Order: sequence, then structure tokens, then C-alpha cells
Amino acid sequence: MTLLITVFAAIIATIKWYTAKDDSMKIGTLALIYWGAALMWSVDAVFEYIELGAEFFTPAAADMLNDAFLGVAAVALGLIIWMVMVLIKDPKGRVRAALQKR
Repeated sequence: MTLLITVFAAIIATIKWYTAKDDSMKIGTLALIYWGAALMWSVDAVFEYIELGAEFFTPAAADMLNDAFLGVAAVALGLIIWMVMVLIKDPKGRVRAALQKR
């Protein structure tokens, strides 16, 4: 479930990056964060399949729910990291203008 959620987030971020007119908001970095998470979860899935065998394809409902929460948490953490990066870089100068106004 974590792999699916992060792959969907990576695909959405990649499509948004590809169709954007400029990369001032650093959507490409967000896509790379999600693709890195998807790669991490795919390696985890391979090793879990090696360990469990056919049982890998029949997870319990509680395990799927835990994995879904972990996937959503990974996507949220990626968004938080990206937002902090965008606020620090301030590509449109809005944070700087708001701070200078005061």
C-alpha cells in the first residue's frame, strides 16, 4: 500500500512538473522526493516478497491499513519538506515582500 500511494504521488508530481510552464516552484524536486520514496518502498517490497513468498500477496486488513497510513504519512512528509524548501528559496519573492512590509 505504501508503494502504491507513493508511486501515485510521484506520477502526479511528475505530470504537474512536466506540464508546468516554469519550474519556479521546484515541482521537480517534489517529484524526485516521491520517486525516491517509491524506490525505497519497491526495494522493501522485493525483500519482503523474498522473506514471505506467496503470503506477500495476501496481507491482513490491519496490515494494509497500517501501510496506507504509512504511505499517507510519507507523502505528507514529502510535501512538508518541499514546502519548507520553497519558503526558504522564495521563488516569487512573496515572503521577502511580506517581511519587508512589516
